[in-house]
Amino acid sequence: MKSSILTGLFVRPQKSALAGLSFALALINGTVWADAADGRQVIELTAAQRAHVLGEMRVLLSGTQTLLAALAADDMAAVARQASALGMHMGHKAENHLHDVLPPAFMQLGMAVHQDFDRIAADAESRKDTKHSLQQLSTTLSTCAVCHEAYQIQLIQPQQKQ
Repeated sequence: MKSSILTGLFVRPQKSALAGLSFALALINGTVWADAADGRQVIELTAAQRAHVLGEMRVLLSGTQTLLAALAADDMAAVARQASALGMHMGHKAENHLHDVLPPAFMQLGMAVHQDFDRIAADAESRKDTKHSLQQLSTTLSTCAVCHEAYQIQLIQPQQKQ
């Protein structure tokens, strides 16, 4: 039930990132939470896993900046190339070790972002409409914001010997 609801939530563009955030937070239960001041769900990862996830986020951020520069230059071929590089092809690089440790909702948000970039690429090629691509990117970044508001990644703390 949860996965079909969450999938439906992020397949279509969202009009309200706050509504998406509220829904995503409502789905998260029975997990480790950060301190009360932060309130995000803690995802504990090994150093290598954390480096992989944060590295992918940095690639998405720098790629988004490059995509925005291409949009500002009205270079829709470059928009399509950059968005494609951030699409589902990127989302499947060496992530098998993460499937068992990342919450399903976190994974769904990540895959939704990669799917969005594939749609941006396809529409940039076919429509060549900068304003449409900007609206799509805005929706994608709303998904990023939902995820960053819901989760925080920490290193697994070693067990204390008793």
